[in-house]
Amino acid sequence: MNRKVKDQAVLILAHKNFDQLQKLIDRLNDTFELYIHFDKKMPLSDQQKTLLEANGVHYCSVYEVKWGSYRIVQATLALIKMALANPNLKYFHLVSGQDWPANNPQKIAAFYDHNERIYMDYWQALGTEKYHEKLIWWVKLYFNYDRINRRTFFGKFYHRFLILIQLLLRVDRIKKAGFKDEEIYVGQQWFDVPRDAMQYAYETFTGDPKWTRLFEKSFCSDEYWLQTVLCNSKFKSRISTNIHRYIVWEHRNGSRPAILDASDYEPICQGDYQWARKFELGVSDLLIEKLNQR
Repeated sequence: MNRKVKDQAVLILAHKNFDQLQKLIDRLNDTFELYIHFDKKMPLSDQQKTLLEANGVHYCSVYEVKWGSYRIVQATLALIKMALANPNLKYFHLVSGQDWPANNPQKIAAFYDHNERIYMDYWQALGTEKYHEKLIWWVKLYFNYDRINRRTFFGKFYHRFLILIQLLLRVDRIKKAGFKDEEIYVGQQWFDVPRDAMQYAYETFTGDPKWTRLFEKSFCSDEYWLQTVLCNSKFKSRISTNIHRYIVWEHRNGSRPAILDASDYEPICQGDYQWARKFELGVSDLLIEKLNQR
């Protein structure tokens, strides 16, 4: 039985493969309002726009997104702004165009109905490391990955050079923006958030320029902004770090995290998952078919 009023939104960050995205739209559209930001590197044809409009999908294409750059935050905020304009929406889910529902969409929606919990991965950036770098550095120092491709050989060398020079110069953007190191939190960018917390986070972040000053020159700020806003608010006590997402953090099928295939079906079914990633047509087809039959 279809839900008469769609009171939950799925926000989708898409950067490639419209055919796969169309299948995702078909899977979710009966249950959720859909809002999609298309990376400007993924231009839409008139036919694709017509398909989106015929399905009632809300979409925009504002930013050309580079990995690790602040534009991912800007694209996410654009989706949140669009979705908050609908007063019927009570819950918001952020996924990528390579995600897939791990359960029946109506069961997913039912789980979040009248649910005041915030499902968001987080931990304090201070004192933790990734790739042998202190995570606090990624906010404390200046980076400009809206212009530089961090994933190239030059980008990797440039990244290490930036860190070394700025540590020698004792750069501290956190202090300059009016924050303390212990106030900075980090986690995966994907979230499931009820309306009151989503509205608070959006209005807080966009309403005070200190947040832009803090994050616009950070590295991977999409993994910091929401965590830092909500973990320094009254909403922190409502956060659960179980984000109900099946992700395999290993290199498989040419990607890390892994491109999922049929071998992941049983682990998904045996776990407490609402979403899964990453999927790629040609590799994940059988898994998609089996998940759709759940």
